[in-house]
Formats: sequence, structure tokens, C-alpha cells
Amino acid sequence: MPGRDHLQLRLALDLAILTVRNGRLQVLVVERANEPFRGQSALPGGFLREGEDLREAAERELAEETGLDGSGLHLEQLATYGAPDRDPRGRVVSVAYLALAPDLPVPAAGSDARDAGWHPVDEIRGELAFDHAQILDDAVEHARSRLEYTTLATAFCGREFTIGDLRTVYEAVWSAPLDPRNFSRKVLRTEGFIVPTGGKRIPEKGRPAALYRAGRARSLTPPLLRHGVGSDTADSP
Repeated sequence: MPGRDHLQLRLALDLAILTVRNGRLQVLVVERANEPFRGQSALPGGFLREGEDLREAAERELAEETGLDGSGLHLEQLATYGAPDRDPRGRVVSVAYLALAPDLPVPAAGSDARDAGWHPVDEIRGELAFDHAQILDDAVEHARSRLEYTTLATAFCGREFTIGDLRTVYEAVWSAPLDPRNFSRKVLRTEGFIVPTGGKRIPEKGRPAALYRAGRARSLTPPLLRHGVGSDTADSP
């Protein structure tokens, strides 16, 4: 039976920061400069300081370890992790944050990290310290689900984008190819998802592509389900 004494614990923040680079879903990873797990890859993060708000602490840790400014990111609480043995330094509970942004710059390692960089999610998972592989798995699945029911995919895009750019986001996050015609049809018939700007992107080869921006909608009705846009025949109108 567990003891009745109150636990003495520390509160930490960990950040799963996702972006799409070179057509792949990538996560920001640092190389730890201190023990435990010195020299091993990990998600950015650290301990909450006295007087800090949780988001304030998350933004501070992001800046200290990577040099990135988190104030403009889509940053949301993901989950809380508190397994007794998750940190060899003692009882540490972590509040994990998920951040999504388009084409973020190459980070610069700060005082708490030897190195920082973007890594494809499917390549880095097995190298992460602590329980960060589980946090990353949860972050990716949360992002995949959010893309089905919300307009969150536009957070991966720039201010203006083509439907092809948006489809690339879905393909990278879902790790699956999508039928271009079926995807375009579903996106355009979803009210408030994207809005045409009137402009066009002129490629070196091929036809000009219409440019769009994010609409006012926050939820997708009907949802853009993963199994429904994989082929041109699936879930036809």
C-alpha cells in the first residue's frame, strides 16, 4: 500500500515542436549538455522556476536551448507525464507542450544544450532520452487527429499557400500519400477552411497554382478523415 506522506516533486516542461521540412514531418531535438543522459538526444525542456507560468516557462526553455522564439507559435498543452521512474534525478512530473509552425529556421544550441536541430520523426524516436519517445508518439498522434477535425494544418503553412502545399502537410503528418483530386475537392467544399487570395504561384514548369490563406473556421465539418482521402474513389460526394 502506498505511503501516506506527501510527495516532494519537481515540475518540468517538455516541448514537442513539429514542422514540415523537405516534405517530411520533423521534430526539434537537442543534444543534452548535462547529466543524466549527457550527449543523448532529447526534446527541449527544463524545470519550472518560482513565479513562472507554465507557458512562460515553456517559451523560456525553448529560447534557452534552441534560440527560437515561442511567443508566436501554436503552442498547446499535450499531456502530463508522471511515472515514478521517468527521471533518474528523482520524482519529476512533466507537462508536455505541442508546438506547430511552418518552415521554422535551423535552431542554435543554447546554454543547456550542446546541439539543436530538426530530425525526421520516424528516424529520431529510438534515440530519445527519458520518456521522450512516448511524448513524441503522443504529440504526433494528437497532431494527426487534430488534422482530421480542425483546420490546424494551416498552422504548418505560410501566410499564403497552394492546395498542393496543404496536401503536403497532410501527407507528411499522416505518413501517407493522398489523391490530389479527392483532397482538393474535399478541402474546397469545406466552408471556411481556406480562402482564395486571388493570387497565383507561377512555377518554372507546369500550370500556375491558385494561392489561398487560412479561413475563419476552426473545426472541419464534415471531418477530413484519414481513410477518406487516400483515393479518388473513397468517400465521394
